[in-house]
Amino acid sequence: MALVAVVLVLIGGGTWFALSRDTAQGATQGTGTHQAAAKPKVAAAKPETVVSVTPSDHSLGVNGTSAIRVVFSSPLAPGSPMPKITPAIAGSWQRVSSTTVQFVPVQGFTQNTHVKVMVPAGTSGVRSTAGGVLTTKLVSRFWTGAFSTMRLEELLAQLGYLPLNWTPAAGSAAVPATDASAQLSAAYNPPSGSFTWTSSGWPDALTSMWQPGQAGSILQGAVMAFENHEGLAMDGVAGPQVWQTILHAVAKGDNNPNGYTYAYASEGSPESLTIWHDGQEVEHTLANTGIPGRTTALGTFPVYLKYQHQIMKGTNPDGTKYADPVSWVSYFNGSDAVHYYPRASYGFPQSLGCVELPLAQAEQSYPLLTYGSLVTVGN
Repeated sequence: MALVAVVLVLIGGGTWFALSRDTAQGATQGTGTHQAAAKPKVAAAKPETVVSVTPSDHSLGVNGTSAIRVVFSSPLAPGSPMPKITPAIAGSWQRVSSTTVQFVPVQGFTQNTHVKVMVPAGTSGVRSTAGGVLTTKLVSRFWTGAFSTMRLEELLAQLGYLPLNWTPAAGSAAVPATDASAQLSAAYNPPSGSFTWTSSGWPDALTSMWQPGQAGSILQGAVMAFENHEGLAMDGVAGPQVWQTILHAVAKGDNNPNGYTYAYASEGSPESLTIWHDGQEVEHTLANTGIPGRTTALGTFPVYLKYQHQIMKGTNPDGTKYADPVSWVSYFNGSDAVHYYPRASYGFPQSLGCVELPLAQAEQSYPLLTYGSLVTVGN
């Protein structure tokens, strides 16, 4: 409240004058000093935190083409560093929203890969628009899954290494052959579809072995045939190099140049060998299998070694050694092979485990029994 002070002053001649002034309550006039106003306190920025990482920490069986997403508690400042991924692959980080970033791979991780997502912390790490920083580095990890056996069979069928065709399910589009990311994704998660035999002429001995999506002799032989054509070591196992080469072969349309061959050696009476190629019976001939004590093993085996001519060495049942020249040799199980060996007649057990053929028939069978071709010995 303001106060008014009145002072009466007498001037010569008897005249009085009134002087007045206003003073603010509690204020000092004249030479007094003013105290500076206190600055308001500014609250410290709230620390930035990671709300979630997708795929989640320690996830297993992840599709290697999946996007990696990190969600933060507060909007990220412009220029804030992005998380680091190991092993490094081609791709880019994108801002999905003010609080969310996402890594989109160009192609993706291959099977059985241990992936780490590291979010940097501290003054040089992730920070919010309000200035908050991530106080502790976050490391999240996951493992990609294994490629699908079903997809392996689908691709081998498309490339002509199986005696089957594969067709996508009705309403489903085929995976584009040259889309590397789509092909990799399908390796983890195969599209649905159906297999059909390339011909009705295949024998029951072959068709009865087929079980889609499961490992077996037919798949092993197909992988070996592919490995041979592509110059890879023939072990019949679809490892990382085989998968990489298969995906490249699909993109290039590099199909099987040899067709599909299946052979059946019968220990019936008379003994015989029958060969089918691309679903048609192309050879049927008398044959010899192993004598008692040196029988030819029953079962189905892929051709893994071939010679036009060879000196075949070993030990006879009486303990003596032999070194016999043979021709048109296709090994399918250990030391057992389909080959020519001169005999007076054929059609009954005479060999030491091999499947012996007459000369002309052995020469005819040799180019048909390509690497990976299955030979079944049955009774």
